[in-house]
Amino acid sequence: MTNRRSFIKRSSAAIAGGFLGGNLFSAKQDVNPRKTLSERVPVKDVFVPLPAGQVQLNGYLDRLVKLSCEQWNKGDVPYKETAAFFRTGRRQFALGEMWGKLVRSGSLFYRYTADPELKVILEAAVADILSTERSNGSISCVPPNKQPETSDLWERKYVLIGLQDYYEYVEQKPEILESLKRQTDCLISQLGKPPKTSILAIGWSHGGHGKNHIESSTLLEPVVRLYKMTGEKRYLDFADYIISEGGCLEANLFKAAYDNILPYKMCKIYPKAYDTLSLFEGLVEFYRCTQNEYHKQCALNLFENVRKYEITIIGNGGSDHPYHPTVAGEAFGNTAIEQTNPRIKRMMETCTGVTWMKFCSHLLRLNGTPQCADEIEKYVYNGLIGAMKHDGRGFSYVNLLNGKKTNDHGWGWNFKDKRGGRLHVTCCNLNGPEGLAYVPYIAVMQDAQQNPIINFYESGTVKTKTPRGGALTVEIFSDFPKSGNVEIKVNVEKPESFTIKVRIPEWSEKTKLTSEGALIALPKTGQYAEVKRTWKAGDTIKLELDMRCKLIDAPKGGTSPNSDKYKALRYGPLVLCRDSTVDPNYSKPVKVIAGKDAFVDVKLVPLSGGALAFDVPTSDGVIRMFPYAQVNGWNGAKIQTWLPELGTKTGSKPKRK
Repeated sequence: MTNRRSFIKRSSAAIAGGFLGGNLFSAKQDVNPRKTLSERVPVKDVFVPLPAGQVQLNGYLDRLVKLSCEQWNKGDVPYKETAAFFRTGRRQFALGEMWGKLVRSGSLFYRYTADPELKVILEAAVADILSTERSNGSISCVPPNKQPETSDLWERKYVLIGLQDYYEYVEQKPEILESLKRQTDCLISQLGKPPKTSILAIGWSHGGHGKNHIESSTLLEPVVRLYKMTGEKRYLDFADYIISEGGCLEANLFKAAYDNILPYKMCKIYPKAYDTLSLFEGLVEFYRCTQNEYHKQCALNLFENVRKYEITIIGNGGSDHPYHPTVAGEAFGNTAIEQTNPRIKRMMETCTGVTWMKFCSHLLRLNGTPQCADEIEKYVYNGLIGAMKHDGRGFSYVNLLNGKKTNDHGWGWNFKDKRGGRLHVTCCNLNGPEGLAYVPYIAVMQDAQQNPIINFYESGTVKTKTPRGGALTVEIFSDFPKSGNVEIKVNVEKPESFTIKVRIPEWSEKTKLTSEGALIALPKTGQYAEVKRTWKAGDTIKLELDMRCKLIDAPKGGTSPNSDKYKALRYGPLVLCRDSTVDPNYSKPVKVIAGKDAFVDVKLVPLSGGALAFDVPTSDGVIRMFPYAQVNGWNGAKIQTWLPELGTKTGSKPKRK
């Protein structure tokens, strides 16, 4: 069994609301991180997810959401076995995180599906975990006299989150809320200024040269959520204490973000991507309660810096080489710049991608910033689905852009599945389904005036209310991402004037938008187009997205020689790659023939089951490429996403630093 500790050893363009060097602050605005809580005022989100049941997709992503739910959350996952860790102890540290992650994704799936069988499973899991409560009110794998211990706070965090998601999305049972309060009150009694234990004294994360314990401070999110549920100020005070400690033993991560320290330099020892993003999710929740602009700017700066310096072409980030070779690809590593570095052996942990997606959704709701939706779309259609097993029974731990696509080797535990076989459950197996469950949550939203916001172009039906309270049905018809032709049909009870906001993806360079035959003026790419009219039953919006295949240059500035001598192809939002199972020359250098503005005249080849292939012209003839997410990496396939140009020497020694 792999032990996580030993395993670890081996253009910054401003967006809405202001960013790096932007104009968010004026002389009158509050940038004081320590202003007293009583002086702060809550803030409301600009975009709001629709209530459960109002969004129903029926296209490509809907099939994958339901496949994951059936095969994983309703299938193999070991609810009872993971709850037993809290009753009898665990044989490996951090295993207590598993129960909360299972119930978290299951609860989000239930929000979308209202599946009665899933509810029965989740109800039993919650009753089971509540029965493990200890004498001091904690639900912990560790006896009270040994608390808090190494991974204890991280595990208790996920119990809180799992129960909170069940309470919010499945059933609001009073005993759950009372348990959440007892668990958090226990934490408050144990953690704090002397003589209590510092939250930074507990943890395990390290990089071979020391420890930083970021993971313990991620308690911030469930603590703030409990404050929002109860209004009891001691929980907000406890969240304020967590922030005051800085989130890390060897650096104040919030100040580092505010000062625009690049993510891979935010802490020297181990800038763990997953935990840092989780911590900043909690910071955004705290900002919602307090409206301290310092904290908002910290989150916005981190978003922009991660987006620019960490996120690869498939929407995820983190790597081992060249900066953190001992931490198994789970640390920020200037990954966007280094993504073509042949020394990288592990990168883009699924836990990181899903948490990045959730962090982006927080800022999308908070600011209505379309770039956040662009980032989510990029990850969902490439990195997330590309990590999913084709039978729905789990996700890859990490992914590569070149080489062996998927890798299940990582921290986890072996269980027996319902078929009597071996089931290796990892943290990424547990986080991947949550990413899928988030898709309907943000596909279609509404603004503060109840105007619909169309973020994704999957076929589906939305049943909601107009700004004046009338019944509204919005139907989306498309075969996206096969093509960019989208029709949106609007049905209202009676004519009413309101605005429908339609996201124009940043990759769609030439977009056509009409309503009832009239052209709609478009903003620049990566913004929302506003279609305002007096809507009548049966009115339509037609959208033609620019799905032309484009040749993408490799990033410049990497530490490996020839790191910028690669090209990639993107069809609409889909990143393409070569597949070794059908192309023995998959990794050979090529010269792709591109026309004006780097567009490539590819031939789309529909395959059975809705799969796609693309015939790509090169100087040596046609090569066949496939969507990154579509290639089945679990059958031994190796891939080439970044194509070496003819004359490029790959695998060269790195530059001297």
